[in-house]
Amino acid sequence: MEFYDVIKTRRSVRSFSKKAVDDDVLKRLLDAARVAPSGGDQPWRFVVVKDKRTKSKIASACYGQDFIAQAPVVLVCCALKCNSGYEPWQDEAGRRDTVIAVDHLILAARNEGLGTCWIGAVHDEQVKKIINVPDNVDVVMVVPVGYPASKSAFGKPSGRKALSQICFFEQYGKSK
Repeated sequence: MEFYDVIKTRRSVRSFSKKAVDDDVLKRLLDAARVAPSGGDQPWRFVVVKDKRTKSKIASACYGQDFIAQAPVVLVCCALKCNSGYEPWQDEAGRRDTVIAVDHLILAARNEGLGTCWIGAVHDEQVKKIINVPDNVDVVMVVPVGYPASKSAFGKPSGRKALSQICFFEQYGKSK
């Protein structure tokens, strides 16, 4: 798929078919995340979850968003915490780096014909207990991955602001 088509047709998918995601495809998605830019020595970690019971528990820990458990694969996206003790901004930088890696993964999924949904509403301590995440790691988000149940899943985009509303030149609020 052409790169800009991937970007323009990416959608949040909340209904998945039962078709399994091939391990080779999943590996390509994770590899796309692996090569993302990082200012903090790649602090991201991904837990691949396919077990039905575990996915159900994770969905409950995501404020009961039950559609998460219906995806063939659920990725729990984590970031290592900084241990320096004197640079608290590094924890936030690690979380940002992880979000960049997840964005690479989500775009790679779209390129493969897969649907995803960015889940930030997560009770992270609950998810940590479910999948045994250590204390020095934060759960940043959860991403269900699978083939959309409907062929129209990548249809019309939701409303987006015009470029002139979000892009300024030389100074905030200044149009060209």
